[in-house]
Amino acid sequence: MIVQPLTVLDHHCHELRNDGEDVIQGLSQTPKTLSPKYFYDDHGSQLFEKICELPEYYPTRMEAWILQQYADKIAEITSCCELIELGSGSCTKTKILLDAYQKIADSCRYIPIDISGRILKTSVIQLQEKYPDFAIHGLLGTYEQALVHVESNYLQSRMLFFLGSSLGNFNLEECDSFLNQVSRTLQPGDYFLLGIDLQKSKDILEAAYNDSQEVTADFNLNMLSHLNWRFQGNFDTSLFRHKAIYNEVDNQIEMYLHCKKDHYVSLELLDLQVLFTNGESILTEISRKFDLATMEEQLENKGLKILKSWTDEKGWFGLILCQVE
Repeated sequence: MIVQPLTVLDHHCHELRNDGEDVIQGLSQTPKTLSPKYFYDDHGSQLFEKICELPEYYPTRMEAWILQQYADKIAEITSCCELIELGSGSCTKTKILLDAYQKIADSCRYIPIDISGRILKTSVIQLQEKYPDFAIHGLLGTYEQALVHVESNYLQSRMLFFLGSSLGNFNLEECDSFLNQVSRTLQPGDYFLLGIDLQKSKDILEAAYNDSQEVTADFNLNMLSHLNWRFQGNFDTSLFRHKAIYNEVDNQIEMYLHCKKDHYVSLELLDLQVLFTNGESILTEISRKFDLATMEEQLENKGLKILKSWTDEKGWFGLILCQVE
């Protein structure tokens, strides 16, 4: 068995930078915003895994179906290479890919990257037991930190993959910057596998983010509990309610926490006090929905040549395999 340690990419804390400047900026502006990275403390990561199992939340099932159909083809196209995953989570879908690579290679190197230390460590241990001949090395940090790290630690040809349509959490400018960084990180001949949620009816999309069991509501509200723990805050989660809407102009789900009454919140470690008024909202996440052809063109413009694109039978989700020219 090849055992590799976790590497912590930010040694100032275990999961996220602790300075909170983005929290100060986001809660001091109008309208108020918070970064979706604050969803993912250990409890938030567990809640997201529950979301992925909900009947209304189709993306995980659709992407898993595509992988089950085409993982062997992906492994055949790329051959044995270093596999690097951004936002690996529990690695449930990843196992479909790893099974495919196990068929073509005796050993393989897999690097899962996540900002939740507990789920990352658990995943590494479980995967090392399932794939004892694979070299598995977890990286604990943000996407940006991870891409800088892997760019300077090039060992062999690689495939970077970003599943779950997490790209949709970036606005247009952030998405462009991210794809530029991906293009810089990879060498000519390397591969990039991207999962994207495709545009569809408002009813389907809003149901997926306002589930009947209210797990997504708990996930959204847990962000405030995470801020309380991280920055010695006093958010009262009972004074906020979850709501997700689909913005048909920008083709994106927008997830909010709506304030129910006027009150102040303090975050002591940030020396910050914030007034919330009745009806005021915090934007906690966007989830953009993509047009497949437009995304393919954008990737091509970044020097990422499209090798193959797949969708599920309903055309709700897309998986794109690119190669750096």
